[in-house]
Amino acid sequence: MSQKFDVVVIGAGPGGYVAAIRAAQLGLKTACIEKYQGKEGKTALGGTCLNVGCIPSKALLDSSYKFHEAHESFKVHGISTGEVAMDVPTMVARKDQIVKNLTGGVAGLMKANGVTIFEGHGKLLSGKQVEVTGLDGNTQVLGAENVILASGSKPVDIPPAPVDQNIIVDSTGALEFQSVPAKLGVIGAGVIGLELGSVWARLGAEVTVLEAMDKFLPAADEQISKEAFKVLSKQGLKILLGARVTGSQVNGDQVTVNFTNAEGEQQQTFDKLIVAVGRRPVTTDLLAADAGVDMDERGFIFVDDYCATSVPGVYAIGDVVRGAMLAHKASEEGVMVAERIAGHKSQMNYDLVPSVIYTHPEIAWVGKTEQALKGEGVEINVGTFPFAASGRAMAANDTAGLVKVIADAKTDRVLGVHVMGPAAAELVQQGAIGMEFGTSAEDLGMMVFSHPTMSEALHEAALAVNGHAIHIANRKKR
Repeated sequence: MSQKFDVVVIGAGPGGYVAAIRAAQLGLKTACIEKYQGKEGKTALGGTCLNVGCIPSKALLDSSYKFHEAHESFKVHGISTGEVAMDVPTMVARKDQIVKNLTGGVAGLMKANGVTIFEGHGKLLSGKQVEVTGLDGNTQVLGAENVILASGSKPVDIPPAPVDQNIIVDSTGALEFQSVPAKLGVIGAGVIGLELGSVWARLGAEVTVLEAMDKFLPAADEQISKEAFKVLSKQGLKILLGARVTGSQVNGDQVTVNFTNAEGEQQQTFDKLIVAVGRRPVTTDLLAADAGVDMDERGFIFVDDYCATSVPGVYAIGDVVRGAMLAHKASEEGVMVAERIAGHKSQMNYDLVPSVIYTHPEIAWVGKTEQALKGEGVEINVGTFPFAASGRAMAANDTAGLVKVIADAKTDRVLGVHVMGPAAAELVQQGAIGMEFGTSAEDLGMMVFSHPTMSEALHEAALAVNGHAIHIANRKKR
């Protein structure tokens, strides 16, 4: 055994690298193993999020939205321009540079905090030993007092549309288009499908989204999802619900997709097809047969509320365990586990993990939906405020959507905040902060919000819960 550590982390994504840094900060001798290699053929830290997920997709979303504004929205502000064009290779290169800067930054943080990096594949053996297979094929075994499994996830493949990363691509391939496809198909109307579909629709692609489920964004509040469907459809996303893909055929530079819906057998031809039907945990060859860690049939690792596995001293976090596959959820689990290893009584509030879809308008929520609470028999009061009544949103020419606050009818405690509109992610985070401290709708209504801001929409929605809204007519008065 070459070396022994207090903590060995397998995976340097947003869960793994955060866990490693926090463990090192707490004085624990820490190692982190990562095998992913970036475009330059070098090991790149940061996982899916930094390399081929959250960050690069947001770079393309922001670039494409700026193009859309210049092309469609400047005139209303009195701004005249000549012909506006998008240089797609430059847009993609900018995305790549952002990724390089951030992954390099993570490497610098690991070094600054004294984390030892091993490049290669990590595998948990029995007795909390970890085998590292280096990029050169050589192996070594590390000893560990504690092991954190943070190997992340990868896109789900579906037999009817096998990915070739040329005509049929997954979320990674969709970040690398060098030109705008005339006709783009997207399988899956979830977060990834809507975000990537939005990027290329803004740049001129004719986008059709095929969603097998009959409901649009079922995890979101129904009022928000209905508004989102209406707005995104108006933007040019043709969203077909109840459309189950049955097969595909690549012919030259196009792909023909067969699917069934309420109207029967259908067929459409696209220049590119994005498969975005979800993600699955990366646990293949992560555990030796005698490692002792329990998994389910889908490859998820069983953990308790504190991310401890069935083996004492072995933990699992992020996309390989239960719950939403979100970078911020993984990061906070990493902090919690590192602190618990160091002897702190840290815990995480899984009821207040925000969700965000970075379309424009953004869609975000935290807490419970109206339909879930009614299903549980909870009596609630609801307040909403449309951005169409917001002075700041009007000034920005960004008035689609609304803020919705749900509170317990008996205690007035806020149980959910749901937003579709400008700065939705930031407004929902304000709601999450309040909810963490048990805020009531009245508390939010009594706070002073600066004017004019998008945040005032949250203020007014909270006031509307009890019929006290000032800038819209109240449905309920007291």
